[in-house]
Order: sequence, then structure tokens, then C-alpha cells
Amino acid sequence: MFEFKPDLEKTLERMEAFWACSVLDRPVVQFHLEKPPEDRIPLPESHHSSAEERWLDVEYQARLAHAMLANGLFLGDSLPVAFPNLGPEVLAAFYGCPLRFGDYGTSWTEPILNDWSEADRITLDWQNPYFIKLVELTDAMLELGKGKYLVGMPDWHPGGDLLAALRDPQNLAMDLIDHPEQVKALLERLQPDYFAVYDFWYARLRAADQPITSWLELAAEAKYYIPSNDFSALISAAMYREFFLPGIIEECRFLDRAIYHLDGPAALRHLDTILEIPELHAVQWVPGAGREGFARWIPVYQRIQAAGKGAYVYCDVSDLDLLMQTLRPDGLAIAISGIPDAATGERVLAALERWTLHPERT
Repeated sequence: MFEFKPDLEKTLERMEAFWACSVLDRPVVQFHLEKPPEDRIPLPESHHSSAEERWLDVEYQARLAHAMLANGLFLGDSLPVAFPNLGPEVLAAFYGCPLRFGDYGTSWTEPILNDWSEADRITLDWQNPYFIKLVELTDAMLELGKGKYLVGMPDWHPGGDLLAALRDPQNLAMDLIDHPEQVKALLERLQPDYFAVYDFWYARLRAADQPITSWLELAAEAKYYIPSNDFSALISAAMYREFFLPGIIEECRFLDRAIYHLDGPAALRHLDTILEIPELHAVQWVPGAGREGFARWIPVYQRIQAAGKGAYVYCDVSDLDLLMQTLRPDGLAIAISGIPDAATGERVLAALERWTLHPERT
């Protein structure tokens, strides 16, 4: 039982139906709401001298996550998740890439693989200071949130994205032509490292009686994660299939619940390849800033459902009628924006339950 999400068990049942491309009483539904201002607690103040100091202040980050979750309302299948976060390239930092921190919730690394003759020196450091800091963040959130909310798995980007961070994306794009065998060999060598890192965090979270969740706030009482390859926007479908598909397949086989993060129109060329993976359960399609809007991406969601995969869909509350006319409730998770209050949220949930019971009426 989690104080901030007392109906978590039912939500996990809905999510299990989603992973099976099925449906329970309605699709998985998530939306953001906050408590009335008079019921909120103040956020901790930052008096840090730099962005890096703020990012790495374990006590501050844990208290900030706690306060933000304490101020939220988690209706439907919205999850209260404290997310230990040092940015999407922290896995590359474990190998020695310098990690830089921005003021607006972003961080990035600098590449260290300047020449392929140095590839043998690329090794995972289990004593890397960012590894240790991420463990500290995780443990602090587990302690502060015990019995109250979930703590997520950090943001891992293995495979092609890890190699792009180590090498630099433009260099890696050329390497696929000039050094194909070295690329494949390093990808293969780094894959077990990622599985070991994942297992380390999985064991820590499960020992704390946590279901597994992350930045994409689905969850499972099993090995759940979000395979991805943002670098793939730079390459052809043939190159993706040759260099990176084997690793993605291996990731999906390693996991019990897998949803692919497909990011941006340039990556859509890989959708059919991704949908061929038997062990993949679902796809999260993210069109990117300036390309939002449910209606224009209906064919993408329909392709995903036609392949027997779950679809994680973004829409505005005003799009719900169109969604119910064009998609099926089974294998559907919906992130809805534009819900102003709890009463509206409850009406939306009721409407989606009626649709699930009688989808032919829409």
C-alpha cells in the first residue's frame, strides 16, 4: 500500500492488461493534477551556487521530489513516482564521459572515444562518482518515500545512444560506414554492462518492495523498461536493422515488460522494423515539440495496434471522442492533457469505461 496511491493494485492490474495488449475495465489513463493551493506544502528553496551543485544535492533532490508528489493528485492510473535523475546520458558518465549540468533540467556528456584504437579502454566503472551519487539519490528517495510513493529506475540509454554519447553522434554516423565491425564489436561488448546495471537497480528497488517504474510512468512487478535509440533518427532503416536491431531484440528478451520509445518523425522509418520484435509489448510514439496533436498521428497509432502491440497515446481532453472513434480500447494507455480538475477527470474515466464496455457505440 502506498499512501499517495491507495488504489495502486488496481492500476497495476490495468497495466498488466495493457502489457498483454488487452484491457481490463478501461484503458490505462494518466493525467496531471495538483491539490488546491491551500492544501499544498512549500517546495524546498534552492540556495545552490551552481546547477551542478543543485543536481548533486541528494537531500535537496529527495525533499523536492517528496514535496512535488505530496502536492499532486493521482487519479486514474497516474503514478506518484520519485525519479532519481542525473540526465539521459548518465550511463555514458559511468564510463568516464564528463557530465555537464544545465539550469533547466537538462544534462549532457562529452565524448571520450576519440579514435577506435582506444575502444578497449572503454570500461564501466562501478565506483564512478555519478554511479555512487545515483545510488545515494535512489536510497534517499526510498527512505523518504517509504510507504508513500514509488521510486523509479533511472534513465538508461544503452546501445546506440550510449555509443553515440561515447563517440559523438556525427562521428558514429560516419563510423557505420568506415568502421562497421568496430561498432558492432563495441555494441556487443557493452550490452552485458547495461544488463548488470539494470539488475543492480532492479534488486535494490525490489528489496524495498517497489514495483518497477521509471520516467515513463508505467509499472510492473517484473523487469520493466523502455528500449530506445534516439540516434536512429540519423540513419536509414537498413542501417538500423543491421547495427542496432539485434541489441534491441536482446534488450526486449532481457526484460519482462518492454515499451519502445520512438522519438520524432525521423525515427518513424523504423516503426515497422520495431513492430516485428515478438518480445516487444508496446510502443510510445513521441512526435516532438511543434508536431503535437492527436489527429495527425492516428495512422501511426493504428499501425501499432494492428501489429498486436500496445500503444501509449498522447492527446488533449478535447480529442477523446476522436480517439474513441479511431482506436481500440485494448492495448491502450492514454496520457491526457487539458483536464482542469478532479471532477472532469472522473467524468473522463467514466466515459472511457463506457467505451470499453460498448466500443461499437462510439
